[in-house]
Amino acid sequence: MSSTRPLRAAPSRRGVLSGLSLMTIMGVGGPAMSAFAQTARSPHSAQPSAVERHAARIEDLIARMTIDEKAGQLNLLADPFRWRPQNVNPLDGQGDPGRVTAMIRAGQVGSLFNGVGAAMGRTIQRVAVEESRLGIPLLFAADVIHGLKTVFPVPLAEAAAFNPELARRTAQAAALELAASGVHQTYAPMVDVARDQRWGRVVEGAGEDVTLNNLLAAARVRGFQGDEGLDHPDAILATAKHMAGYSAAIGGVEYNTTDMSEQTLRGVFLPPFKAAVDAGCLAIMSAFNDVNGVPASANHELLTEILRDDWNFQGFVLSDYTSEQELVAHGFAEDGRDATRLAIMAGVDVSMVSGLFLQHIPELVRSGAVPMARVDQAVRRVLRTKAALGLFDDPYRGTDPVREQAMVGSQAHYALAREAARESIVMLKNDGDLLPLSKAGQRIALIGPFADDVDNVFGPWTIWGDESRRVALDVGLREAMADPSLLTVTRGSGVEGALDGGIDAAVAAARAADVVVLAIGESQRMSGEAQSRTDIVVPEAQQQLAEAVAAVGKPVVVVLKNGRALALSGAVRNAQAILVTWFLGSETGRGIADILFGDFGPSGRLPVSFPRRSGQQPFYYDRKNTGRPADPNLEEEEYKARYRETPNTALYPFGHGLTYGRIEYGAVELSASELPLNGTLEVAVTVTNRGARAAEETVQLYVHDRVASLTQPGRLLKDFKAVLLQPGQSARVAFDLRPSQLTFINADLESVVEPGLFDVWVAPSAQGGPVATFRVTAPEGQTPVGDQR
Repeated sequence: MSSTRPLRAAPSRRGVLSGLSLMTIMGVGGPAMSAFAQTARSPHSAQPSAVERHAARIEDLIARMTIDEKAGQLNLLADPFRWRPQNVNPLDGQGDPGRVTAMIRAGQVGSLFNGVGAAMGRTIQRVAVEESRLGIPLLFAADVIHGLKTVFPVPLAEAAAFNPELARRTAQAAALELAASGVHQTYAPMVDVARDQRWGRVVEGAGEDVTLNNLLAAARVRGFQGDEGLDHPDAILATAKHMAGYSAAIGGVEYNTTDMSEQTLRGVFLPPFKAAVDAGCLAIMSAFNDVNGVPASANHELLTEILRDDWNFQGFVLSDYTSEQELVAHGFAEDGRDATRLAIMAGVDVSMVSGLFLQHIPELVRSGAVPMARVDQAVRRVLRTKAALGLFDDPYRGTDPVREQAMVGSQAHYALAREAARESIVMLKNDGDLLPLSKAGQRIALIGPFADDVDNVFGPWTIWGDESRRVALDVGLREAMADPSLLTVTRGSGVEGALDGGIDAAVAAARAADVVVLAIGESQRMSGEAQSRTDIVVPEAQQQLAEAVAAVGKPVVVVLKNGRALALSGAVRNAQAILVTWFLGSETGRGIADILFGDFGPSGRLPVSFPRRSGQQPFYYDRKNTGRPADPNLEEEEYKARYRETPNTALYPFGHGLTYGRIEYGAVELSASELPLNGTLEVAVTVTNRGARAAEETVQLYVHDRVASLTQPGRLLKDFKAVLLQPGQSARVAFDLRPSQLTFINADLESVVEPGLFDVWVAPSAQGGPVATFRVTAPEGQTPVGDQR
């Protein structure tokens, strides 16, 4: 294979309002060029940052390092010293503590991951600082996706809260526990926009919408990294992953190839990474997949031209678990040496687990295949990040067992976990106001494999959760009921298989009850990495259980456990009430009980569209109209963009979620009929609660560009606000819409807004709602880029 690979020149990215990111519009984040300044010190401090103070030391270290020691700083291994569960990742082959100790002493390791614990962290760090030649501290990282000991709802569930501040708070709580447990970095947030619910890792992100992903990416980065600088003892380094296009795997198959237009890549899949960078994120993880034929972990355009040249990212890029080694299996690299060369020259700075950088970089530099300057650049990025984390000032930060015991699993964190759990629940349906249930005098049959289950409350990617404090659904219900003896618990079936006599027992329990709570759905092993599904339905054994229980004729409340949108059918779909409860973490049972019994009203909204059939995947709300749009009000319509068997609409669309109130929307009000390119348009609606109970309504603003130089989605979320309405209360909810929120990526890969007609909805979801129209106009003499049709 040739030692050089031609690179396409990066296109110009000039354009109207191209300098304004969504995060700037929303009032969060800051310029990427000041990322180290933002994260290394408090923004109010006049003192030099840790990076500035140690700049000379970093250059001196680089000058003194051998090429082997430089490669060692770029070598990330699994931590063999501190306990971690097995089967989290494939066999890493590096589990010998003696061997790794010798490597640390020899300067051959820069970072360790997935080891947690203050005391042993100090012991390991002492080897690096006091026994290696240069005394460079190790960086400790961990896969903490939604909590350490205290487990919060999975990220998809938390996205359903439509509350970036909640996401910031739970990330901050996780950071507090991590930072006290000898960990400096987490491999979160995952910011992949997920539009195919067959893909297992939908559960780790914020769903299908770009705006929601942008806001939550920034919020989670700020939560992990804090406001006082990365060297603050409560801060940890966030890692935005997986760059890029990973979630667009063809067929929803894990690790599969992705193939998309540059407009889709830049307009849908890259913005959340930009939002994370703008929020101060200093670590990016490359992806497993290839993008339009070039593997992401050897993709110069992604990792250098866009990330560095366009966004001015200042941190370091690490590969995902052996992703640079997998360039060989992709058929993109000839062997491990070639894979190393391609990855580091594309912009990967740190190699995870494979050991390829340690093995091949010295020879690649000696042969001239990789310039020493590129290796020095990667080492400098790593050392600057270690300095920003305060490791040059205090290499033993986070290694105090007394502080660890005080910070981990506090009551405040469990209270937050319960709050997050109930905010994440989405009520899809509540016919006849079956919910909330009564706490007294009502006989409740709790039926299903998750009725008293504790093994699936945490959700996937929970490694260190405190299993002794898991709260199952039956426990939460009993604690809330005036007479717990009125609750009967019957599993009825397994998750994917029948139980002997299970359905008969469930039917008997249903007959003896006033209402059935049916706890069904996916196990946590059915979501997450490498858990793609061909049919996103409730497993057959549970569906049969639901049909038998429904035939009894008692009111049924379905409580779904799931890590993706599901296609509901039969008795599940027809139940009088349906709650989507995802994987809610440590306080699962109490959070669900809070909603079931009405101590709190449901306020969650779907971050993913629930399809009518599995075969609609990939399915998402911001589809294009096509030249033959189907009328969703017609049952059958030939020669239109639809399936024979079902309308091309969601059963429950993105943004859908009911409350215990009854919310009515008035007409959309516009402050003007035109929006100048240098102006602002107020868009408002009056919402009224006609119900008998208070309700928190999430009011959503959507737009559609009617005519553009490239076809545009039927509608796009641009903003949302939550409003609390007492019974009979009305509120006027207003949004300021700016032209910069109306940009798209045009054929020249420019971010532009074009004059013309726009539809605007202020609605309870992505389907339906009142609509109005306005026109974007250009001031005299101003010609928007791209408007040359």
